[in-house]
Amino acid sequence: MSYQEKAPGQTQDLDELEEVTRMREVWASLLKLLPLQPESVQVAVLTIEPNWSSYFIGESVTFKCDMNDGRDTDWYYTINKDGRDYVPYSSHKDYTFKISSTGHSGEYQCSAYRPRATLTAGTTIIPAGGSVTLTCSVQSSDGWKYEWFRRTQTTSEGKIRDQQNRDIRVSQGGIYSCRGTRGNPVYYTDRRDDVTIEKTISNKVVVKQQPNWPQIFRGETITLTCEVQEGGETTEWEYEWRGPRTPTQWTHNNDVTFRVSESSSEDYMCKSRRRDDSYSSTEWSEAFTLSASNEPRPVLTMSQSWLSPGASVTLNCEVEHPSAGWSFYWYKAVPDLSEKSSSYELLPDGSGTAQDSYIIHGQTHTAGYVCRAGRGDPEYHTDHSQPKFVWSADVHSAASLTVSPDRVQHFTSDSVSLTCEGNFTEWRVRKFSEDGRLYSDCRRMTGSTCDINTSKSDTAVYWCESGSGEFSSAVNITVQNDGNGPILVSPVHPVTEGASVSLSCSLRTQKILSNVFFYHNDKLIQNDPRGELKISAVSKSDEGFYKCQYSGRESAQSWMSVKAAVSTPESSSFSLLMIFRLILGFIFIFLPLILFGCRWSKGDRCVYETVRRCENTENGPAEGDYNNVTSEIQLKVINKTRQRGDPEESSDYNDVNPNSATAVKCAVLTIEPNWSSYFIGESVTFKCDMNDGRDTDWYYTINKDGRDYVPYSSHKDYTFKISSTGHSGEYQCSADKPRATLTAGTTIIPVGGSVTLTCSVQSSDGWKYEWFRGTQRTYEGQIRDQQNRDIRVSQGGIYSCIGTRGNPVYYTYRSDDVTIEITSSKPRATMTAQSSVIPAGGSVTLSCSVEGSAGWKFDWFRRDSVSSKAQLMRGNEANRVISVSQGGLYHCRGGRGDPVYYTEDSSDVTVIETLPSKPTVTLQPSWTQIYSGETVTVRCEIQGGEGAQWTYEWRAAKLNTPPTSNEYRIIRATESDSGGYSCRGRRDYFFSEWSDIITLTVSSSNRPVVTLYPNWSEIHRGETITVRCEIHGGDTEWDYEWETNSMIKAPNQNEYRIRSASSSNSGNYRCKGRMKSSQHETTEWSDSVTLTVSDNEPRPVLTVSPSWLSPGASVTLNCEVEHPSAGWSFYWFKAVPDLSEKSSSYELLPDGSGTAQDSYIIHGQTHTAGYVCRAGRGDPEYHTDHSQPKFVWSADVHSAASLTVSPDRVQHFTSDSVSLTCEGNFTEWRVRKFSEDGRLSDCSRMTGSTCDINTSESDTAVYWCESGSGEFSSAVNITVQNDGDGPILVSPVHPVTEGASVSLSCSLRTQKILSNVFFYHNDKLIENDPRGELKISAVSKSDEGFYKCQYSGRESAQSWMSVKVTVSGADSSSSPVWLIVRLVCGVSLIIILLLLLYRCTTTNSAVNEQTFNQHHQQQVYSSLLAGDHCGYEIIRRSENSENGQRGDAEESSDYNNVNLSGCWVVDQRF
Repeated sequence: MSYQEKAPGQTQDLDELEEVTRMREVWASLLKLLPLQPESVQVAVLTIEPNWSSYFIGESVTFKCDMNDGRDTDWYYTINKDGRDYVPYSSHKDYTFKISSTGHSGEYQCSAYRPRATLTAGTTIIPAGGSVTLTCSVQSSDGWKYEWFRRTQTTSEGKIRDQQNRDIRVSQGGIYSCRGTRGNPVYYTDRRDDVTIEKTISNKVVVKQQPNWPQIFRGETITLTCEVQEGGETTEWEYEWRGPRTPTQWTHNNDVTFRVSESSSEDYMCKSRRRDDSYSSTEWSEAFTLSASNEPRPVLTMSQSWLSPGASVTLNCEVEHPSAGWSFYWYKAVPDLSEKSSSYELLPDGSGTAQDSYIIHGQTHTAGYVCRAGRGDPEYHTDHSQPKFVWSADVHSAASLTVSPDRVQHFTSDSVSLTCEGNFTEWRVRKFSEDGRLYSDCRRMTGSTCDINTSKSDTAVYWCESGSGEFSSAVNITVQNDGNGPILVSPVHPVTEGASVSLSCSLRTQKILSNVFFYHNDKLIQNDPRGELKISAVSKSDEGFYKCQYSGRESAQSWMSVKAAVSTPESSSFSLLMIFRLILGFIFIFLPLILFGCRWSKGDRCVYETVRRCENTENGPAEGDYNNVTSEIQLKVINKTRQRGDPEESSDYNDVNPNSATAVKCAVLTIEPNWSSYFIGESVTFKCDMNDGRDTDWYYTINKDGRDYVPYSSHKDYTFKISSTGHSGEYQCSADKPRATLTAGTTIIPVGGSVTLTCSVQSSDGWKYEWFRGTQRTYEGQIRDQQNRDIRVSQGGIYSCIGTRGNPVYYTYRSDDVTIEITSSKPRATMTAQSSVIPAGGSVTLSCSVEGSAGWKFDWFRRDSVSSKAQLMRGNEANRVISVSQGGLYHCRGGRGDPVYYTEDSSDVTVIETLPSKPTVTLQPSWTQIYSGETVTVRCEIQGGEGAQWTYEWRAAKLNTPPTSNEYRIIRATESDSGGYSCRGRRDYFFSEWSDIITLTVSSSNRPVVTLYPNWSEIHRGETITVRCEIHGGDTEWDYEWETNSMIKAPNQNEYRIRSASSSNSGNYRCKGRMKSSQHETTEWSDSVTLTVSDNEPRPVLTVSPSWLSPGASVTLNCEVEHPSAGWSFYWFKAVPDLSEKSSSYELLPDGSGTAQDSYIIHGQTHTAGYVCRAGRGDPEYHTDHSQPKFVWSADVHSAASLTVSPDRVQHFTSDSVSLTCEGNFTEWRVRKFSEDGRLSDCSRMTGSTCDINTSESDTAVYWCESGSGEFSSAVNITVQNDGDGPILVSPVHPVTEGASVSLSCSLRTQKILSNVFFYHNDKLIENDPRGELKISAVSKSDEGFYKCQYSGRESAQSWMSVKVTVSGADSSSSPVWLIVRLVCGVSLIIILLLLLYRCTTTNSAVNEQTFNQHHQQQVYSSLLAGDHCGYEIIRRSENSENGQRGDAEESSDYNNVNLSGCWVVDQRF
């Protein structure tokens, strides 16, 4: 309906106003009437009538276009709007229209011109052998004939004879034009723009790029070449380009070279033409797209972030979109305190390496590193990477960092001091935070001390840097962000092995002395009442993450590091230096003495010794030893595509905590299969389950590392195949009911129109819908008779919807609101308030305005409630600003002119008035002391407000959801309900003041408590458990009464001991006490405690780390019982093959009986072996079943038993015949197989010592031999290619010796591939030339890794190639320092021997050996006096008879006794 203004003085019906279609004012932009100046030099002038500054819808305007030459004949006029055609050319210079919408606002121009002929071509390119049509016309007029003209760049223009038609066909290239003629005398039009016609030739052109890298970065230099194909080599061409930075005209050069910039990212095309024919050219080439990326910044990663002194560190530098051609530069970050930054020093041999990794040996302290990459000629360099740090906790380095207070964890707002210590004067403290940001300096640095007032953002790694470039030890600081939670008090620096350490739990206000639970690597290790965890002699197995729990709140986790006990804290080079000094001391002390003895007169006998060999007896680390740091990892992806059971490498893994799901309801995330680590190519399934037992109508989502990973869907299972280490991370799941989604085609309803609203529930069917609409001034109501998914609405308002289905009806969550507005041509008034709350007895100021215009007066309206009608506030019409002292809903509107023109109403502004009344809080009953379990009511009373409809707001200590009524009833009071309570009332737009606070105190009573001992989370069938009833609050003697729903009733005693638990003991237990002296006085019933006894006997799970080893490496076994709890002891066994029973027997490992730790370390492991574990607890002890056996495999082919494969390669095709042969001095054998799915089986076709396999996909596995006497062979990997047409990689089964040559090739089922093979090492292309083999002439440790080949677009599987060190370098004695020591020993002793021989041969007396009487049973040598004889012994080595392997952790050498004391004096009586 249209809106008619009432006569002045009449009151308009406001209900009618709300139904009126709102007309919005047209704020037309000032019409900038700018003349257009066409090529005809005449000037056109545009005027407008009437000439107002602004116009409204419904008004009419007239444009007039005039010429300045005074002649209007033969002119054509046009009007443009905002640079586009608006009124087409015509002979009328006036144009009138009526404004119907704001779309008429804009900038208008006009132009005029005399008629001109227009030449158009169907196409400007003549196809080979064809022609094109040209058309000449004069706009909007008839009676014309046409003249045609053609010219070229080298010929003058000529008229085309016998052509006067409007259309002609031409087959020649050239420049064409035309003009129109009519009348007598002849009138000629202006000639239109020329049209150039080109003729197409058949040659094809292609744009090529050099260098042909897949990714080009800004700043690199490239060359684009235009190549003419199909015989174009013999013709001279010129070229035209399309694209930025290319020649704009034809050129003789077929290439363009330029430095790539951001503007270079575009399509490039070229075409060519013969130099002798300018109008015969090729077609444009296909577009070549150049994508110029931002300057790459390489990412530096490190093999480890924390190290032990002397450990090696591997740096890896990766450029985004890896491709061939990059060289890498490696730098050390040197602190520069003057610039508050770091300078970069090139590392030795770190300039332009082809490898993207760099190994730093002998790292002893904290250090920072960066890398960059370069390629091309001239070489293009990337930015430097962000610095990465390797931290050392060694507090004895040249610079160190101490923390006060000396603990890892701190509360927020704690004062913590970090002090740098060392022989330097300038310092800065650096910080590496949890979010990966590096902070250059401490904000509050005083001298060498940094002071921190801790906050959550201060959780970080800290270290010192000196002005001379030294790095200190590094420490972890963790800030507890739970103000009421505890912290773990643990040492900042590593604890020395064998030392004692004490961990405790502390609150902000006190140290906790009892009832603390301590966890090690998330496993409960102490849950008795002790408040400290004391370890009297720390061992390496105590290293790990610790946390504490108190009163249901947990501290953060902190890592406690354990360092080996050594004689000095310095590195092993100190010991070598001491040995070197002792050798030198021996030489310089004993050499003069011996020489002095040998210079006596003739007849002397020299006593000397010859040492044949100087042997290193230090127990250096064996090659292949690794620091295995085991964290609580449920999903870890190793960066290699390999088979389960392949050799493990060090990798950085993120933590996955499947049981810590964050869910709207109780969602639990599990993973299948639940392995400790996963490899690329394996598949895993996440399952998100609800604890309420219902899976219908739930929507599930999975997050990874705190970000969305799998969007909400109705599927609770999600399966994916691991394609990279990027899948490593922390996963969580949540479940929620579906939410309806409301969408609108548009949120603006055009005048007289409507819009479509759509309600949907994602990925499910069968829904009906309920629709709701409300406005700012009306309550929300349901739209009746609408259950469709789509509805059309023509009213503005706030819309929402919900989905329903099923019987009984199931409701989704309501959708988000969508606001729909009706288009209006009127302006809207804007209202603002100085404040939304009126203080008691005060007022607030309201302002009303209409943007961008003047002359308005204002009407003011107020409502008492949302549903009431607005009342016009008289006496304020002329005021833009008013003061109000009443609460309510206010809005305004503007009006001007005669008759009055009204704006749209402003939006509502809510103003709340504060009443002077003050409520009172009372307690009922009003006792001064309330005891636990009693009922109390807290009431809010407002004097004089009894008849009003108040809602109430409460402030209370423990009200998570405060009530809105005047009473808060506490049914069973507890001590946690103690605290202060206050309230205030609200009524419509009025607030009362806050009441005074009343304090409620609740004291504990003598209510019993039921406890279980031991307090294990799950009890298994056969275990012993005690249920105990404890009554606090007095030493009165009690009788006890039990109540339980278990099948077996408890006796009326304070303890109920269940000696062999079963599921019939499961149930809820509660008790109460009755005073013996007064049988009528009893306590309350205690809370129930649930006892759950499982009939399923637990089976522990054994994990082994690593799965593949080098001989002599240590192996860590971990045994985990389902539902871990305290009290378990662990038993460790070795699996010994028993071929007669086709099984294995178990032998207890040394010290493997009943260990408190759930891990066991095996040192000096040299060959393949199998292990099992079991657990026990309680008194009498209850034992679990044995775990499934787990194996550690060795590829050492020199062990006593070995396995050979024929054909000798890792990969095979399906249906290949493969033989696995066991070799060694044994008669009985079996071949065992551990497949990808974790199943263990025996060879089914065994002939003697050989197993024959006709390969299938299920034969991909690890294989090894077991002898009848219990020996294990080396192990091998077999991979079966399941792509019948794909290639396999031919690579050696066994490890390749360092320094040897190896050749890898690619083979199809029918032939060996000889050319065009691509080889990859660790997923990086290393050879892409036409050679068919990858030959490595001298294998090094860096060549170890995964290899695969690609041929004709198909890839082989990946196979691991292992590299073993040569025999001479297999033990630690091959280090350069030991070589120097040996050299010094050898040279020194040879010199001594030569000198002694020389001295002794120059004496005049013959050397005689005296033999004394057998009666004395001894040999006596003459003294070094004149005439005595000189005796000597040669030290011979006593060879070690043990058959130790090269590389064992310890190799001993026994020597004959050596006596260096010189000579014995002869008894002169003989």
